[in-house]
Amino acid sequence: MQTNPTFTSLVAIGDSFTEGMSDLLPDGSYRGWADLLAARMAARTPGFRYANLAVRGKLIGQIVDEQVDVAAAMGADVITLVGGLNDTLRPKCDMGRVRDLLTEAVERLAPNCKQLVLMRSPGRQGPVLERFRPRMEALFTVVDDLAARHGAVVVDLYGAPSLADPRLWDVDRLHLTAEGHRRVAEAVWQTLGYEAEDSEWRTPVPTTPPPGWMLRRSADLRFARTHLLPWIGRRLTGRSSGDGRTGAQFDAELGTAFWVTPADHTNPGPVTDWRRVGHCPGA
Repeated sequence: MQTNPTFTSLVAIGDSFTEGMSDLLPDGSYRGWADLLAARMAARTPGFRYANLAVRGKLIGQIVDEQVDVAAAMGADVITLVGGLNDTLRPKCDMGRVRDLLTEAVERLAPNCKQLVLMRSPGRQGPVLERFRPRMEALFTVVDDLAARHGAVVVDLYGAPSLADPRLWDVDRLHLTAEGHRRVAEAVWQTLGYEAEDSEWRTPVPTTPPPGWMLRRSADLRFARTHLLPWIGRRLTGRSSGDGRTGAQFDAELGTAFWVTPADHTNPGPVTDWRRVGHCPGA
């Protein structure tokens, strides 16, 4: 990987992790690590273009069917692919099928970008991680193997102590906080060869006294009522939180993706706003 590279475009595909949940903005939209990464890259490169096609709740088969060919056709310098973790959290998961679909995705994407980025997703400490750890680690073995065979880079978030800390996860216990997303953006930034802006992103946040027993039980009850029971209900009825949604830079009416670019090209500082620059040929 070259040092301080010049990449002119980025496409991000995947599920809620890449969509940006739960890095919530005041207008009700999500930002997340991919948007943060794009803003950094754009600040270095005039004319930079970006598209986030990720949709919450998507399984790897849906990512392959709905996002992979679109992303491959866009001709981006960098494509990030994070998928398969939702599959591992299902009661029944065919890891052989997950492997085959990830392989299909990588084989389509790698020849159509300068750099494909894969990830070992972070895991929050707790009983959920312990229950599904064998599946997650099997998934990451596939990711490592595909990266080695197709020239992709792997961002190891699973091995970062900071991202295992429950305090960097939202109240739904499935998605990172804004600080968690910031650290992921830094991790991808460094993996792409840019000079570190935060060399301590892996370092855990300072310890704080744990909440009392009553506060923990109250939080558990709110979590079960607000997040766990609806999640179980969707699983039982075959619904998904992503039903009817498209990626932030995908026009459902036209059935095509589009690029965004910094709204103010005269400002060399951090990007705070984006503007649409038309549909992507062939996407």
